[in-house]
Amino acid sequence: MSAKRIGLYPGTFDPVTLGHIDIIKRAVKLVDHLVIGVANNPSKSQAFSIDERIAMLRGETAPLAGDGRASIAVETFDTLLTHFAKKVGASVIIRGLRAVSDFEYEFQMVGMNQRLAPDIETVFLMADPRHQAIASRLVKEIASFGGDVSSFTTPTVAAALKRRFAGRHPS
Repeated sequence: MSAKRIGLYPGTFDPVTLGHIDIIKRAVKLVDHLVIGVANNPSKSQAFSIDERIAMLRGETAPLAGDGRASIAVETFDTLLTHFAKKVGASVIIRGLRAVSDFEYEFQMVGMNQRLAPDIETVFLMADPRHQAIASRLVKEIASFGGDVSSFTTPTVAAALKRRFAGRHPS
């Protein structure tokens, strides 16, 4: 019997977007168990608390597990990515790429992570062209000005964003 392949998809997911969901849908075909690592990064300004982001991700990803696809767990972390990957038993870190600028940053990260944990591979999944422009930062900005984010995220997350930014800008 072969060992269970565990993948880790890390990010802040503030909020989770259709781009994130696309990567998750494809990642569950590559591993037996996918851990979605929600980074608790105090240096970033976040619209949603860590608990809110975890709840959103659990709700949005529940239908994506099973039926021949990987099981999914959503966990928080505030350590080095390689330390968290080892803690959850991940042999693969999954990263999504949207643009060349993503690649430059990720290229540096892979080099450092490879030095810290040579036994953990990093796999890049290109964002679906329909989702390449979606960035959580931009989705939050649009929502904060009362814009429609329904084409960038799920209805549940769009409603949460609308509630979060309600009353900040008159229509």
